[in-house]
Amino acid sequence: MHTVFTPQTREWPTLATQHPSAWGNIPTIFEDLIQRSGIKTEKAIEFGVEFGYSTSALANYFTTVDGVDTFVGDIHAGFKGDMLEAAKSNLANFTNVNLIRSSYEDYIKDNPELYDLAHVDIIHTYEDTYKCGEWCVKHADITIFHDTLSFPEVYKACKDLSIKYDLNFYNYEESHGLGILTKLKL
Repeated sequence: MHTVFTPQTREWPTLATQHPSAWGNIPTIFEDLIQRSGIKTEKAIEFGVEFGYSTSALANYFTTVDGVDTFVGDIHAGFKGDMLEAAKSNLANFTNVNLIRSSYEDYIKDNPELYDLAHVDIIHTYEDTYKCGEWCVKHADITIFHDTLSFPEVYKACKDLSIKYDLNFYNYEESHGLGILTKLKL
């Protein structure tokens, strides 16, 4: 199972706010998460950018953020047409963000890159969350997963990955849940 992640401090970073987000107050816990874990803040990757809200939150704390998305939506987030130009516009002030139009499957195939933090917020099926998450836990010090409380499949993928890879599983239980997998103690 998981340990509840309770932030000791909160800070609101600068955000791309043109579109509302189910991320709610999750951006307020990043400074605390980074400080408590002691991870480097050079590179983060996000799978599931949509309009860039969570990407902008990460961009406040990491030197470089790679945002990977098909930019067309999915069955859970909805199909909203081509969102790439809207994401670029929303993130125009975040010059440390690289947007990459790709499926997660194509991006992770034979990709050896390492990151300090990875964020998974893609289609909320068990299989997709597990497959993308498995690559992330092998390539990042901390992997976070949005919607652990809204989608039981996401929670189950986090739990199963934590068991398979002997990771600590923390869960922030606000804003639809944020699973945190890491070997580090928080």
